Amino acid sequence: MKNKVLHKAGSRGLANHGWLVSRHTFSFANYYNPERMNFGVLRVLNDDFVAAGKGFGTHPHDNMEIISIPLEGDLEHKDSMGNVAVIRKGDIQVMSAGTGITHSEYNKNSDRPVKFLQIWLFPKSQNVKPRYDQITLKTEDRLNKLQQILSPDPQDAGVWIHQDAWFHMGIFDEGFETKYQIRKSGNGVYAFVLKGSFTIDGTELSERDGLGISDEDGVDIKSGQAGSEILLMDIPMSI
Repeated sequence: MKNKVLHKAGSRGLANHGWLVSRHTFSFANYYNPERMNFGVLRVLNDDFVAAGKGFGTHPHDNMEIISIPLEGDLEHKDSMGNVAVIRKGDIQVMSAGTGITHSEYNKNSDRPVKFLQIWLFPKSQNVKPRYDQITLKTEDRLNKLQQILSPDPQDAGVWIHQDAWFHMGIFDEGFETKYQIRKSGNGVYAFVLKGSFTIDGTELSERDGLGISDEDGVDIKSGQAGSEILLMDIPMSI
């Protein structure tokens, strides 16, 4: 039987530190909701706004797959593996924290904010060797289709992680319809609306709404308006 969980944008946790405004779909830091701990292996979905010249100081992670998707502005990354990089809209960044890493993230610009999604997935293997990667994708390749941005396969399109997960992004014209086929038995899909509106399997979603669907082999997607943009996360439901 198909299961759905709807997370409306306004129901998310809010952390407002002035320089940082973060919306938490799932329990994170000071936001705790026992009914919002995770969706399958999807543990964190943070929608972050970082003021000009501000950022996160050096902090540790371990045994987590961490994906950053910039939506606006430039985010500078430094880590204990010696990586120094800037990610911008169109880039996808991934870190396998594994046995442990430290890193910092700063808004590189002094005149405008940076907006990005930070997503954490539980890995399928513990204590892997830490790794970092980033790629730049052509956003025009996701017009009226779903562009793969992440998978478990280093030879496949997008970045890869230590989990049987596939991420896609799409930008659609008004009324455009498509169907997404779930890639692995036992996986579910979590859809997050970045812009505009969609109807997914009969459920209407607005900007920054999230919808998790499990026990289904595919989902029907219809764009509600021109320029609507979506992120689909196809992920294992068993941790």
